[in-house]
Amino acid sequence: MLPGAKALVKLTKIYTRTGDDGTTGLVDGSRTAKDAPRMAAIGDVDELNSAVGLAALHAAEPMLGALRTIQNDLFDLGADLATPGDDFAPSDMVLRIVPAQVSRLEAEIDAMNAEMAPLTSFILPGGTGLAASLHMARTIARRAERTMVAARRDVAVNPEAQRYVNRLSDWLFVAARYANAKGAGDILWKPGASR
Repeated sequence: MLPGAKALVKLTKIYTRTGDDGTTGLVDGSRTAKDAPRMAAIGDVDELNSAVGLAALHAAEPMLGALRTIQNDLFDLGADLATPGDDFAPSDMVLRIVPAQVSRLEAEIDAMNAEMAPLTSFILPGGTGLAASLHMARTIARRAERTMVAARRDVAVNPEAQRYVNRLSDWLFVAARYANAKGAGDILWKPGASR
């Protein structure tokens, strides 16, 4: 934790029994159904974070550090989604995804892309263990984006959060190519090859 930072969470007991009725608590203390669209989005972001954690098992620096930063961002994103209301300004006690987090992903995408030849074919998800794990995380990021869009029909969703998860799926795609010998180890799609 950063010096002077306040703890946002203190857990001394893991089970509370408050969710036994099929509801769960939000940041403001209100409760919602566990199958509400907001909770589906939060669940997909949580699954995405776990997939990024699995990818990190195969990563070395600097990719490992980037993945750990993304995992932290994804916790911020989950907190953002769990905070009702349409005031998306962050504060000391309200976590919101901010433009700088999206910009960081874009800068990292551009840096990785600068070291790779352009794509000349669609690629199959796979290659190294790291690349395959990143591709799996990418597909979960796309699902999380879809569930966030669906949640927006019922509740306010931070536009920066939406942009973050969209950009993250791009980041994961480029990072997977980068993990495949900077694209040289990509597995190319051969349309109709098995006919």
